[in-house]
Amino acid sequence: MSDRSLRGMRLGAQSMETEAGVEPAARQRVEYRCEDGEQVFVIFAAEAEIPHTWTSKTGKEATLVNGVPPEDETPEKPIRTHWDMLLERRTPEELEVILKDRLDKLRATRGAAQAAAKA
Repeated sequence: MSDRSLRGMRLGAQSMETEAGVEPAARQRVEYRCEDGEQVFVIFAAEAEIPHTWTSKTGKEATLVNGVPPEDETPEKPIRTHWDMLLERRTPEELEVILKDRLDKLRATRGAAQAAAKA
């Protein structure tokens, strides 16, 4: 009889346990709102730290409704590119002179290489 009760069952495919007596973790539903009025609802654990901003599914940034903005946020420094760092060391006029010198040297070496190839 016990052979027949297990027939057709795959091991690990289904749990033999029931959900009776299982209590889910405490949760809270938090509302965010975009600048255009779109509402975003997110469910967090009751003890979770709630972020002040959230990115919606549409890619817009939403802010917490009835939330206090964090005071310890410092404004982020803009990312410095290679060009920005170069401009800290040289003026555009100096860069023009350097570019002209390098191009002249490059043209001179290419001209010498072409003359050597013809000979």
